[in-house]
Amino acid sequence: MSYFAAAVVRRASGWTAAEVDLNGAADIDEVADLLRDVDQDAEISLLFVESDDVYLAIMRLDEGEDLRIFGSDSAFAEESRLGALLVGDIKAPALEIDDVVEPAAHVAGASGDEDDDDPAVDPDADPVGDADLLADLGISAHRLLAICSREGMLPADVTAQVCQVIGCGNEVEELREA
Repeated sequence: MSYFAAAVVRRASGWTAAEVDLNGAADIDEVADLLRDVDQDAEISLLFVESDDVYLAIMRLDEGEDLRIFGSDSAFAEESRLGALLVGDIKAPALEIDDVVEPAAHVAGASGDEDDDDPAVDPDADPVGDADLLADLGISAHRLLAICSREGMLPADVTAQVCQVIGCGNEVEELREA
């Protein structure tokens, strides 16, 4: 299973990004430690993990504490060791996909993207975890779920769109191109 893991950390001076190797991590606490190691003094640390162009997991630490996790689909935990590591212990669903059908249309219309006027929602997606983990950064739970569930959106597309909104899109893009 191939993956891309980008840590994005914010300090008073702005955002920085670094790629993270998750191959040696044995549990979610070790993944959190790897994220902390990117910048011990970061106000906000985010980890975007894209797997096989199918799954996305987002982790968040505020000042190195209070781990919050979101997964685009619970099937990720069943499909791979990495998925089980990142989202396997999450019990609570994010929200039902049916709850984002209307907000998805509203979000797309508000963004001004003409080709997003009527997004198709993937009925098989089963997001898990804390969909509200980016709300204070401009991505509400409904907006995150709408972006993730839009048919044809790859995890890299979701990461790019989310990072553009929160202000670290260029940093992640440079990391991806390196």
